[in-house]
Amino acid sequence: MSIVARVYGYPPAHNAGSEWMLHSMLRPLSERGHRVTVWLSHPGTIEKTYDIDGVRVVPYQEGAEFAAEAQRADVLLSQYENVPIVAGLAKARGIPVVVICHDNFAASFHDAAGADLVVYNSEWIRRDGEIHYGRYPQEFLPGRTIVVRPPVIAEHYRTAPGDRATLVNLNPDKGGDIFWQIAAWMPEWEFLGVRGAYGQQTAPPVRLPNCEVVDGVPGNEMREHVYGRSRVILMPSLYESWGRVAVEAFASGIPVVAHPTPGLVEALGEAGIFAYRDDLNAWLHALRSLRDPANWEKASRRAKARSAELSATPDLGLWCDAVESLHGAKRRQTFRVVGPPPPAVSLPAK
Repeated sequence: MSIVARVYGYPPAHNAGSEWMLHSMLRPLSERGHRVTVWLSHPGTIEKTYDIDGVRVVPYQEGAEFAAEAQRADVLLSQYENVPIVAGLAKARGIPVVVICHDNFAASFHDAAGADLVVYNSEWIRRDGEIHYGRYPQEFLPGRTIVVRPPVIAEHYRTAPGDRATLVNLNPDKGGDIFWQIAAWMPEWEFLGVRGAYGQQTAPPVRLPNCEVVDGVPGNEMREHVYGRSRVILMPSLYESWGRVAVEAFASGIPVVAHPTPGLVEALGEAGIFAYRDDLNAWLHALRSLRDPANWEKASRRAKARSAELSATPDLGLWCDAVESLHGAKRRQTFRVVGPPPPAVSLPAK
């Protein structure tokens, strides 16, 4: 089966959570023997077609044939801003279309309306999607919906924790400015800031001797360069639909202190240590508590237990089965010119 995806960027060059989630979903489809090709809609730093874990990636610089190739796919897939173009191409040829919803924004749900398969990345996004579609006519509802939590293969991230309090992505929405405030008030901790793949990255107003900042780290190198140096992960995010970084950290038993967004509450479960992002004292208290080895050990055990719980979910198998069920679900429509158009009929003037 030929599966064709159209997305903004892709690993390893585009190092964002949504794209790593997509890759972790496409990889098992390739392992099942399907031909998986990803076409990029934005020029990236990799200019030649490449292969990553069995997934063929065509950069924008070589992507002039996308629309033609899409017509020959058995299934088309997209997310975010590329959904309308993919849905349009799919409709023209009667090709099943899959949409991945990473957020609960009305525009995302609107674009996914009528897709054959809509994938939500969490239960709370699914719930909001069902509320949104409650006012849609039947013919515009998704054909089928499933939940696939961003897959994290724990063994790919498991390592011995380090000694730093770490924030991944220093943009303001991820809590970059809060990170610097926490670091300034806690000289007893060493801090690690990892620049993100998107958004304006914040910097401290003055240099802080207990802080180190590193450039963005590809997802397949996070174990060595981030989690192997981290004792605590900080996530004072304004918005998170899930929380992949937290789940990756849990594989090593690294506690996570997070602002209670719906996604982080669902992802972290009882292993989460929650603090409101505008309550600086709560963050300071949480870190002071985790300086105590006994408190850290208890939090670490809960993190490992949550990692094991999430690893046991059948989401990837459900996902692969759902995509495979679309094969041949729609009849292709072909467009052929069978002769010259009929002559125009002149109507008598009135």
